[in-house]
Amino acid sequence: MQTPSRRTLLSAPFAAAGAGLLAACSDSDSPSRSGPRHTAGTAAFVPQGPKGFVNPSDPEVLAAERKRGSGPVRMVTFTAAESMLDLGGRSVHSWAYNESVPGPLVRVTAGDVLSLTVSNRLTEKTTLHAHGVRLRCDMDGAPDLTQPPIEAGTDFVYRFVAAHPGTYLFHSHVGMQPDRALYAPFIVDDPKEPLAYDKEWIVVLDDWVDDIDGSDPEQVLDQLKPGGSMGMSMGMGPGHGGPSPHRSANTSAAPSRSRKRMGPDRVLRDSHSQMLHGEGGNVSYPHYLANGRLRTDPSVFRCNPGDRVRIRLINAGSETAFRVALGDHAMTVTHTDGYPVQHKRTDALLIGMAERYDVLVTAKDGVFPLVALAEGKKGKALAILRTDKGRNLPAADARPAELDREVVPARRLLPAESVRMDDRVPDRDLRIRITGTMQKYDWGFDHKPYDVRQRHAVRAGERVRLTLINATDMWHPMHLHGHTFSVTGLNSAGARKDTTIVLPHRKLVLDFDADNPGLWMLHCHNQYHSESGMMTVLGYQR
Repeated sequence: MQTPSRRTLLSAPFAAAGAGLLAACSDSDSPSRSGPRHTAGTAAFVPQGPKGFVNPSDPEVLAAERKRGSGPVRMVTFTAAESMLDLGGRSVHSWAYNESVPGPLVRVTAGDVLSLTVSNRLTEKTTLHAHGVRLRCDMDGAPDLTQPPIEAGTDFVYRFVAAHPGTYLFHSHVGMQPDRALYAPFIVDDPKEPLAYDKEWIVVLDDWVDDIDGSDPEQVLDQLKPGGSMGMSMGMGPGHGGPSPHRSANTSAAPSRSRKRMGPDRVLRDSHSQMLHGEGGNVSYPHYLANGRLRTDPSVFRCNPGDRVRIRLINAGSETAFRVALGDHAMTVTHTDGYPVQHKRTDALLIGMAERYDVLVTAKDGVFPLVALAEGKKGKALAILRTDKGRNLPAADARPAELDREVVPARRLLPAESVRMDDRVPDRDLRIRITGTMQKYDWGFDHKPYDVRQRHAVRAGERVRLTLINATDMWHPMHLHGHTFSVTGLNSAGARKDTTIVLPHRKLVLDFDADNPGLWMLHCHNQYHSESGMMTVLGYQR
């Protein structure tokens, strides 16, 4: 992962392999210019579902995109393919973008047009989702909802205006593909950056199971379902066997190699987290990664004593929350999910799947472990901050005392004034129950599994209040595509986010403005939950 100085960032805001610069196009919202390559037809995609809703490429969507402006075009290509990856002393066979884990850093400046070609060289369909980005609907990468999946052997060009600065994440949105290496960091720089810092460190965290002793994510998902190892352990007989009939439309056929191999039981049965009010998760991952490396051979970030370092923390994991701390340092939280907050000091952070936090630290003299503890599980990821010239590194099992000190939760963060939502009475109330059990593994909303034809209706211009009621024994990181919301509190609007943790048997109230027409997924970002049915659709009525 690149670790440029702030001066370098400002002089070269886009640093991705194969990048090019073109003049801005006045018709960048034209589907024919940004549609699929090597696929049949150029007509706008219309998903299944009731009529009367704004479809992904309808005029309302294109008009919203025009309002975002049109800056220089930045061009990148991701090749999704089977790859041999070095995790730091251990090689694995997996799927990746451009044969790297994480995938290559993509960096643009707010207002730029990103033209990202996904070349699918896998043996199955795929898509790419720009997680947290408020973009045009037909570039959102939700398979069978905003686009047909990209067929094997074909390309698709994602083209959209990156209007809002922040720390974001690219990942596949098909099946269990995100639990491989199909993810990459995406940074949108602010041309008027208000923060003062000397260096930047991007840290991408992940939980890893693919190609370890014969395991793969599809196999683990089947183990979690009734009739798998989890179901049998809870007294459910063979009559419950087989994959869930509610496997979402987001899932394509499991890869052939998963049917040829039998990995060990990966179901976690003794997980507990006080912070998460229950189980930490249900998958026992053999490894956790920081910037694609095992803790026995960690990546090292170098800077000078006294440097002010901006750390962008990204949880690309599929089933693990990480408690993160930097040894012998306090952190000042400046952003969450790309949006600025009133600065808050903390010793550690709890980061759910697909959440992002930006923090500032002033580097001390020496060598210090940045540890990401797998919350409620056994194991951790490790990276190193170094300001001296020595060779010794912290032990692989280092546990900074800061991990057990103050942890500031997202609900206690307040938005910076520049992004605070104005006080306004909601025009619409949506109440959605989060349902399901570990025993049946029947995750969903309001006791229903995902169906692409579902619609929770909103209208453009409304202030929407979304109340999520967690009726399960499990915590869930909930993500809304295409929007940011404010986590409401007793006295004021909370931080602007796109992904947030809902604790078991609690409710969370979120306010957002319906300002981005189209069809948008709301789902749990536990990949195993979403693929078992915990997804639904918010749709803009005409």
